Amino acid sequence: MQAQEEIEALLRRYFDGLYYGDATLLKSVFHPQVQLIGDVHGAPYQNSLQGFLDAVSSRESPHQRGEEFQMEALGIEVMNQVAYVKARCPMLGFYHHDYLSLVHDGERWLITKKIFTHAAD
Repeated sequence: MQAQEEIEALLRRYFDGLYYGDATLLKSVFHPQVQLIGDVHGAPYQNSLQGFLDAVSSRESPHQRGEEFQMEALGIEVMNQVAYVKARCPMLGFYHHDYLSLVHDGERWLITKKIFTHAAD
């Protein structure tokens, strides 16, 4: 059960980082070689970690826009030192669905891949 609790704590930091636009907090949950791939309104999206953090830092955050916090994990699967998370992240006029791959590096859980899409909710 410890892995589940640690992943839930990581997800709280991830969601807070997105909601408040906190790039430092977000950086703490990602593996340095994370892959960020998805689509926005059907257009392909791929970014580096630094590019993603810069984008988050430069935009108005959902909190600043007065949006209600509605991000949530829809499912968490853990097997040994790897995990998979399906999350719903409504913000900034989008209904993002994130699929996160995580690995335990011996000390902590980190997101190694973020695949996301925008869907009507």
